[in-house]
Amino acid sequence: MLLKSGDLLHFPSTIVKHVELDIDFEITLCPALQKKPAEPEPHFDIETTKSEVIADRGDKVDPFAPPYDPHLYVGELKDEPSEEEFVVLVRANFRSQASPLLPSELVQTYSLLVAGRHAGKNLFAFYNCGDHSGASQPHKHIQFLPRNSPLGPPIERLARKARIEFPTRPFALNQLPYASHSFRFPSHLETFPSEELERILSEAFMQLLDLSIQTIRHDEDYPVGRPSYNVIITLEHMHLIPRKREAHVLAKTGEKLPVNSLGFAGMLLVKSEKELEAVKEETIGKILRGVGLESVLDQQCDGTAQEVKDVL
Repeated sequence: MLLKSGDLLHFPSTIVKHVELDIDFEITLCPALQKKPAEPEPHFDIETTKSEVIADRGDKVDPFAPPYDPHLYVGELKDEPSEEEFVVLVRANFRSQASPLLPSELVQTYSLLVAGRHAGKNLFAFYNCGDHSGASQPHKHIQFLPRNSPLGPPIERLARKARIEFPTRPFALNQLPYASHSFRFPSHLETFPSEELERILSEAFMQLLDLSIQTIRHDEDYPVGRPSYNVIITLEHMHLIPRKREAHVLAKTGEKLPVNSLGFAGMLLVKSEKELEAVKEETIGKILRGVGLESVLDQQCDGTAQEVKDVL
């Protein structure tokens, strides 16, 4: 019905498996995207108002603002402790995509993942935050993707193998060539009382964000402005990857390859066979390092990283 009404577009694609960094990457080849018109540059200023976004994007409709398309509208949620209201899958009130995730947003995200599992759907969530994160919409939104496998996105399989010494602290996947911070949730987190669930999710996010800000402050050439990063959330882990660039310029073609959270989840998108071969030749590790940052884990472990101030 959605395809017939034009509310949902379908582009034929092929998934190509590519093993690298001990990750079974999935590269989606979608030639139809070559004909997709260029989108207006989104405005991510955290102080931006909804009216300013509308003016900035001209006739481009905000898909996350009311009145909602009845064919796409799923329902509404309310976080009881904070009374924050959400529309599945975005906030009911405008808030910038450059703002960090709030406790209520983390709780509702995790709750939707749990609900998905109970319904027989294996979901994971991701959030692109800031100018250099690969976000395409300025209206704050968290996205969900289904997986055929209960193992989650490719990066999750690598995280599961990691042996961590301190269960309540973040850890790094040291084999990755870029800065990436992860946190493993306690077993059976979905059974915890709501207040405890909120505390664990919030503390995990803040610890990961602190480490990412420290990483950014070690980069002397980091762009001026608020930090950008990608967040990936599964039922078992939260991952946060600091970002420096929105796209990587492929050496073989000279073309830009946009990368958002899905790239760091192990799922990239290319528009042609030529682009696919360029990605394989350059290696995904180099591409992700090109849009990410160098790890400063050694300095962070030694306690020499700068103190994080005024993050939010």
